[in-house]
Amino acid sequence: MHTNHLLRKLALFSVLGSLLLLSGCNSLPKKQIDELPAQHSVDSVVRDDVDYVIDIYDPFEGFNRGVYRFNAGFDRYVFLPVVAGYEAVTPDPIEDGISNFFNNIFEITNLTNAVLQLKPKSAVETTGRIIINTTLGLGGIFDVATKLGLYENEEDFGQTLGHYGVGNGPYLVLPVFGPSNLRDATGYIADSVAFSEIDLLNLDDHSKRELIFYLADAIDSRHNISFRYYDTGSPFEYELIRLLYTKKRLLDIAR
Repeated sequence: MHTNHLLRKLALFSVLGSLLLLSGCNSLPKKQIDELPAQHSVDSVVRDDVDYVIDIYDPFEGFNRGVYRFNAGFDRYVFLPVVAGYEAVTPDPIEDGISNFFNNIFEITNLTNAVLQLKPKSAVETTGRIIINTTLGLGGIFDVATKLGLYENEEDFGQTLGHYGVGNGPYLVLPVFGPSNLRDATGYIADSVAFSEIDLLNLDDHSKRELIFYLADAIDSRHNISFRYYDTGSPFEYELIRLLYTKKRLLDIAR
């Protein structure tokens, strides 16, 4: 079976499937017959100068919470055991080299979106990082550029859309991939398609190598994320993650 960009396509199906499922989830709750009126008006309690966790636009909250629980189970019983095995057999210097390699490969996404956002400084720095790490860093295994003062500028198409005024849209929790929103999910699709078309490693004709590449990328990515589901100590973890993700994306777009 040809695995033509298998994991990237799984990511796209995850996003598109979520959007299709959500199309049937947008119904408002019915008012109960014996429902008591509110004791206080919203205006008397809510302040305009305060950000509240419930302010995030989340019309598909029921669906999102279900996906959040699925992700927690998948992470605990599938993803993290695989990552733990990887960490157990791989020395730390090799883990660092693998992370550097993938970061260098996906710098093309940073460069493309820096150009689209008309950020010359970021584009020049990213170009420098690619050249230095690909040559002096032996294909990106060593992050020489950072040691020389050229730091990574993370850019994606979701940020590009936000840069030009596109709003978040509804909050979404994507299967496996976690918190997102309609704008960022659309951006992820665009970045994935663009990267697949560029095909820096010529993976189209090497299905097994392609599968290994994307599996290794997924394991490395999870290895570098310290977050653990239901380990925040908050009984409102879903709301907390929703707020933090939204705030982070605002900062990403603003810089």
